[in-house]
Amino acid sequence: MTSTGKKSGSKIPVLAAGGIVLRGKKRPLIAVVQMRYQKTWVLPKGKLHKNETVLAAAIREATEETGREVRVHEYLGQIAYESGGLPKVAKFWRMEAYGKPGKLMRDVQSVQWLPLAKAIAKLSRPRERKFLQRVGPRALSAATRKSVRYSGLSRLISWVGPRIKRLRFWRYLLLV
Repeated sequence: MTSTGKKSGSKIPVLAAGGIVLRGKKRPLIAVVQMRYQKTWVLPKGKLHKNETVLAAAIREATEETGREVRVHEYLGQIAYESGGLPKVAKFWRMEAYGKPGKLMRDVQSVQWLPLAKAIAKLSRPRERKFLQRVGPRALSAATRKSVRYSGLSRLISWVGPRIKRLRFWRYLLLV
């Protein structure tokens, strides 16, 4: 509804971003996360914060929900659906987890690292199962090719992303 009480002709979709997060070199495993309150198993993803880019949100969400730092690789696609009566679009990149496991965000109960077939079967939402079934083989194939480990640009983005967040924090403290 608009402020005049008339129905709006078009609804702007809510944007979300995440990753198909892989761990391991020879036989990569895929991260699926269990949400604490709904008890559903989903791919790591979430809504964008104000003034956040889609890629920065994808990195943040994947890191928060898997408890691992990630390196971003190629864009894999998107899922469009309705959530709470509003259209929602979630964009996904292939990501590589590295480092030691850290703390999971409060909304995540647990993370499981599974082979592709088991990850597809574990997902609670049919749209995510279908999406992973479509892009999973391509993500695994790219992850196991030595020549396509990760590009210099994705390495730079993975390195710069968390540092920009810290810089914004310090800038905020200094300007207040």
